[in-house]
Amino acid sequence: MSTQRIIQKSIAYMEQHLEEQLTLADIASYAGFSPYHFHRLFRREVGMNIADYLRKRRLCYAAQLLLHTEAAIIDISLHCHFESQESFTRAFKKLYGMPPGRYRKIFAVHAHHSHYPKGEDHMQQQAQSPLKGWFLSGSHPQDYEIGVDRTTVHQGSTSGYLRALTPMEDGAFATMMQQFKAGKYAGKRMRFSGFVKTENVKDYCGLWMRVDNRAEDVLQFDNMNNRRIVGSTHWNHYAIVLDVPEDSATISIGVLLMGAGQVWVDSFRFEEVDLSVPTTNLDVHYELLEEPANLSFEE
Repeated sequence: MSTQRIIQKSIAYMEQHLEEQLTLADIASYAGFSPYHFHRLFRREVGMNIADYLRKRRLCYAAQLLLHTEAAIIDISLHCHFESQESFTRAFKKLYGMPPGRYRKIFAVHAHHSHYPKGEDHMQQQAQSPLKGWFLSGSHPQDYEIGVDRTTVHQGSTSGYLRALTPMEDGAFATMMQQFKAGKYAGKRMRFSGFVKTENVKDYCGLWMRVDNRAEDVLQFDNMNNRRIVGSTHWNHYAIVLDVPEDSATISIGVLLMGAGQVWVDSFRFEEVDLSVPTTNLDVHYELLEEPANLSFEE
């Protein structure tokens, strides 16, 4: 089993038992590793240790309870495995910038009004999008929308989403994406990773990353076509690893949704990794023949 699949398996286990008492030994045992080795593996892939991951996920869950239930703060704190309301308040304030009572008062009214209207033009969407730096593109962007969501969140207070709006033609897709210069990453192996949740994805969705040169030739590319996310799935971690050649000019990253459904994304990271981390590049080149073939169309 690949490292990515091991991490995904462990995250799925934690998501299923988020409201229960969990220890590093429990999670490592489920993944089939010693606690020491699994701790190092998880930290390397996800960028945080198990304890921090669980704390942030439980704080996110607590934030949702604050917004969408009338449960007392002390009950929420104990339900989310904090020793006391005081320790919960300190942790919540550190992550969200305000105590839980104030968070509930400010954001509860707005929790169901964070949708992004359809745009007609890519540049207009980029200018108007609440997702700074991201824009909507694809074959049928008019049939999709992007926006922020305060209800379905992995960490923090919001996530981004990409959603199909209307019935569409076969093969229709859209992407929430951004592009940037490749210069500072040239010669490096880069990993684009994050957390993804889906609902009723008919065809497939996935993260994607592309590296182009100045002539807009594709140098490196992966859209998770060989490890598609389909249907309805809980939050899990996905990653793309590509080399950025020295002659690279542009890097594009995003999340792709083909067909109907909705995908949420959160906690993206774009970071250099060492050469021991295998790339996920899909071969987009084809082999040239030595001479013309089947010119009479009889074969």
